[in-house]
Amino acid sequence: QVQLVESGGGLVQAGGSLRLSCAASGRTFSSYTMGWFRQAPGKEREFVAAIRWSGGITYNADSVKGRFTISRDNAKNTVSLQMNSLKPEDTAVYYCAASTSVALTQSEYDYWGQGTQVTVSS
Repeated sequence: QVQLVESGGGLVQAGGSLRLSCAASGRTFSSYTMGWFRQAPGKEREFVAAIRWSGGITYNADSVKGRFTISRDNAKNTVSLQMNSLKPEDTAVYYCAASTSVALTQSEYDYWGQGTQVTVSS
């Protein structure tokens, strides 16, 4: 069982930066692939980024490549999403998720956080 709690969301102007964090409970955190997803108003939830258990392999959606960076600290049971050069279209609720597989789709994730709102003003 893994419990996830996101933090770090807020309001930022276009071009600005935010850093999201996700704190995980559970002794086996280091064995999970961790991912970030987002859901904008009126849209389906979509994949943003993921990181394998070792931290050495990451995946990013095309829409965020070069702007967002996912990282993890297994000693602290945390995963972060550094978001730079934010755009209004990045506005969404961002969710942290955990999977026992190499997961790039929502159905592969077993545990989800409650989400944190990110709003980017133009």
